[in-house]
Amino acid sequence: QVRLVESGGGLVQPGGSLRLSCVASGIIFSSKTMNWYRLAPGKQREWVTTITSDSSTNYADSVKGRFTISRDNAKNTVYLQMNRLKPEDTAVYYCNVAHVGRAYWGQGTQVTVSS
Repeated sequence: QVRLVESGGGLVQPGGSLRLSCVASGIIFSSKTMNWYRLAPGKQREWVTTITSDSSTNYADSVKGRFTISRDNAKNTVYLQMNRLKPEDTAVYYCNVAHVGRAYWGQGTQVTVSS
């Protein structure tokens, strides 16, 4: 059974930082491309970033230069380091993986950027 569990969200002031974590189980984590998405109130779900099994990365333009995705295969964990946060980064952040033809999602973690 595939399971993704996100953590690390919270309330932070503009310009601040947060690090999100996503622990995966039920998959051979080291072989998987992992993704982060976010869903803001009143908006459609937005892809944020991806890391491949060989640690190649890609970012949405809206977060490029501020966010960094990384992985620790020994811990079955993918991270999202978010720096210079802006109010428009406020959203529920979800970890995602594709496995045997379907997409799996975590429960999400809330990030609120506000003064």
